[in-house]
Amino acid sequence: MMMQGLQSPAEVKHCLGRFDYLADDRIAQVVFLADRLAKPILVEGPAGVGKTELAKALAGVTNRQLIRLQCYEGLDESKALYEWNYKKQLLRIQADENSAWSELEEDIFSEEFLLARPLLEAIRTPDPVVLLIDEIDRVEVETEALMLEVLSDFQVSIPELGTVSAATQPLVVLTSNNTRELSEALKRRCLFLHIGYPSVEREKEILLARVEGLSDHLADQVARLVRSVRNFQLKKPPSVSESIDWARTLLALGVDEIEPGTVEETLHVLLKYQSDIDKVSRDLSAATSDSSGT
Repeated sequence: MMMQGLQSPAEVKHCLGRFDYLADDRIAQVVFLADRLAKPILVEGPAGVGKTELAKALAGVTNRQLIRLQCYEGLDESKALYEWNYKKQLLRIQADENSAWSELEEDIFSEEFLLARPLLEAIRTPDPVVLLIDEIDRVEVETEALMLEVLSDFQVSIPELGTVSAATQPLVVLTSNNTRELSEALKRRCLFLHIGYPSVEREKEILLARVEGLSDHLADQVARLVRSVRNFQLKKPPSVSESIDWARTLLALGVDEIEPGTVEETLHVLLKYQSDIDKVSRDLSAATSDSSGT
């Protein structure tokens, strides 16, 4: 078991906190059950709310290597699973042109010429690992099916070498920003976890844990103002990672009390579209007054 020393979700929550990941009860329960049921975790939610950070924290808690497959449009088997080192194979053939093809074929399709990509690497590694498949919703359905096959049996079939099976089952975390619907087959094999924007109180706790030197008062102001900003109809509401960046920005500028002018000058750290900045700026005084008066 990956966390056999941890006997409850409460202990999981405590250990994640040691790595500055402030999990709520739901997150801790899903992680605990993923261990006990030996299932991957599918984490959905808006960008920047801590989905990837959960996998990193789990690697720290379990003292495992983190292997990450960053998904993108056009990702195929050669970049996800494995490919052959064609240049090295060609050099080997040229170096021994007098050998029979049967001899060369056996040589060039061997471990020496194999380039393992993240999925195969996670399976072949002798020690347990955390496998992070990040933003799986960005790949095509065909590539998702390929990953599903690997995650079902934790083995890879390489025609020239045979079947490679996992010596130890990886702890798998898949993340999705929900830009497209994932297959029912994939969802069925995973424990589902949705991570949304935190409450003001939890975001304040996250800020105090992640931003060194941040005062309780400034953390409270940042958390409350960010929550107010998220209530606007924006192209991209500020994520937790952006609220952390904003708190660090305010500290770097020597700010200990948020004023309307300071917010307007630094709003570009929190928001990433000019239309969003303009929209929030129009009601800046009201938002700041609500934050200060609470």
